[in-house]
Amino acid sequence: MSSGDGPAWADTVRGLARRVLGPAAEPVRFAARDGGERAYAYEAAAGVLTIAATDGVSASVALHHYLRERCGVSVGWDTVLPLGLTALPDAPPREGTARVGEGYYFNFCTFSYTMPYWDWADWEREIDWMALHGITMPLAVTGHEAVLHAAYSALGLDDERIRAFLGGPGYLPFQFMGCLDGFAGPLPASWLDGHRELGARVLDRERAFGMTPVLPAFTGHVPPELAATARAGRRTWQGFETWVLDPADPLYERIGAEITRAQIELFGTDHLYAADPFIEMIPIDADPAFPGAVAAATLAGLQAADPDAVWLMQAWPFSYQRDFWTEERVNAFLDAIPDERMLVADLWAEYDPLWGRFREFSGKPWLWCALLNFGGRTDPGADLRSLPAGVDAALAAPSPPAGIGLSMEATRNNPVFFELVADQIWTEVPDLDAWLDAFAAQRYGTGGRWAEELRAAWRGLLGTVYDARGVRIAPDQFKGVITAAPSYAWIPDGPAELRADAARLLWYRPEVLARAWERLIEVAEHDRDLLAGPLGHDLAELGVAYMARVADRCHLDAAERSIELGAAAGPELDRFLRVFDDLDRMLACRPEYTFQHWESKALAHATDAAERELLADNARRMITVWGTSDSPLLDDYAGRHWSGLVGGYYRDRWALWATGLDQALHRDPGRPLSGRDAPEAELRERLRERAELFLQEGPPPAPRDLGDLATESRRLFTAYAGQATPFDRPADHDR
Repeated sequence: MSSGDGPAWADTVRGLARRVLGPAAEPVRFAARDGGERAYAYEAAAGVLTIAATDGVSASVALHHYLRERCGVSVGWDTVLPLGLTALPDAPPREGTARVGEGYYFNFCTFSYTMPYWDWADWEREIDWMALHGITMPLAVTGHEAVLHAAYSALGLDDERIRAFLGGPGYLPFQFMGCLDGFAGPLPASWLDGHRELGARVLDRERAFGMTPVLPAFTGHVPPELAATARAGRRTWQGFETWVLDPADPLYERIGAEITRAQIELFGTDHLYAADPFIEMIPIDADPAFPGAVAAATLAGLQAADPDAVWLMQAWPFSYQRDFWTEERVNAFLDAIPDERMLVADLWAEYDPLWGRFREFSGKPWLWCALLNFGGRTDPGADLRSLPAGVDAALAAPSPPAGIGLSMEATRNNPVFFELVADQIWTEVPDLDAWLDAFAAQRYGTGGRWAEELRAAWRGLLGTVYDARGVRIAPDQFKGVITAAPSYAWIPDGPAELRADAARLLWYRPEVLARAWERLIEVAEHDRDLLAGPLGHDLAELGVAYMARVADRCHLDAAERSIELGAAAGPELDRFLRVFDDLDRMLACRPEYTFQHWESKALAHATDAAERELLADNARRMITVWGTSDSPLLDDYAGRHWSGLVGGYYRDRWALWATGLDQALHRDPGRPLSGRDAPEAELRERLRERAELFLQEGPPPAPRDLGDLATESRRLFTAYAGQATPFDRPADHDR
């Protein structure tokens, strides 16, 4: 094993080791390792662990691999740190080489759905996770609002107008993508200052590990004042109207350069820039050559400020609006950029890979990315079985990906899926069952205790919620009734459609899921110290998985019984609403599954009463109506099974539905569903009023007299096991 004179990254990784290991980090030694590929070697003897690596991220991966392979413990999002190790066991020499050059991380949306209100402690923990899991290329947008403020100030706009254009803090990433502006704001001046400093600190730490952050770039989206004096067009995204410059206008390149210069001055650069000029919006000109003109102008603006600029673009539009993005248009767009100046992120490759459709993006370097989670939705599910084969197929392509990425819209969900993706940056996974057994043992770090119970529980999960082969896990299809908007639209045709919707979400045998859940509850009851770590997260997530399907069943029972009676079925409706109360109690035991936790993080940034009101509004709005209470376009998109929402906001909505069900059942079939007196219209108005009340007042107080999470999980299991009965399950999923 080679050694060096203390590589530049050593102190940074040493700091990570101390945060992970506590005093046990003292005998960890780091050295440089030569090589063109990312690689490491480690060995441990006489209580000393020696790691040699090509870079700081590879050294961090080595540390994590040692902990997993020799100490039987992994470091996840929920692991309690520092670990309880008192000594470092011996390990023979072990070497590793990355399968790909880069590990990409984040989606613009992640910065709204997970970390809009994070502080440095949150970010330090996240960057440590990134390093341990092989992330080398993180998207970095924290503080970008300060860049835009500086650039537009240089272009003559005043402070008040710029902050109005930027809008609310919780929505900034959507502003950066050009989806909206001026919404839920204005941006507080204190936010600009504080997040400029936080963004710089995040970038400093990422670079200290040897990561190459990707910074945002100009998308053509401008304030109305500038659009009025230039060639520009209007476009809409989910009901929000914005102005975008024509690439032929010289102002396009000028603003692009101004933003890039301001960014370099404030945050430096690693020459990687993310811009998505068409993220979910059709170009303002239908000419097939127009996207290429946008591409050329975008790159010209970048290179005017940074001649070494490389543009990273998410390929999401080619999937989201595939009718518009024909092969001709995509090729015209890609061909306008030299291959060495663009990096394409195939964003949803685990479900809708585009790399084969577009011949590995016409020679552009590209990233295979896994998205899975939209909006931070908490109902767990994933297709683990197909994942390794999908990655292997991409790596065997004529032009394989330059990296593997995690592009979820929100983190802290389905950790097994994202751990499996991250592992494949460095390691092939030929046997998923063996990988899962190791994952379960390392996740809880029990040192062999409860090994059989944990292995059996996770095999049960692999055969149920994590066997979603062929299932489209997206909000337009993967949504149970708890977070869905209540409606009477099904009544004229009967509940057959409700039955079909519920059946689509139950592609497995619910009794297998129930047994997996019970096994984890049993472990928690015997070892309550584990509740503070990943086991607590998993109990909450499994409780949601099972109870969401119970709610679907109870809703269908209430609907069918009401149709049968010709009147609202009181006992069935009461049982349905009781599910919300009972699930809310369990969720209240885990802070990150409470709305109060989310809102308190937001309010921590307020410096006065006005900012407190604005930040509370942003936190409440994003997770419920998203936009305005009278627009259904994004309502419940970020639906979360959180205490305060489940037993408060969502329950109240379904209670309103239950109250009006009698009237809806007796409506004259020939009478249109319009007007104030129609049941559906009345329900919509009541739901709008309830949403407005939540925006003003927030969630109800947390439930009282709670037991710990093991106690509340057992209470829930005892009350509901066996009640998520199957619907019309497809025969090919009878596993």
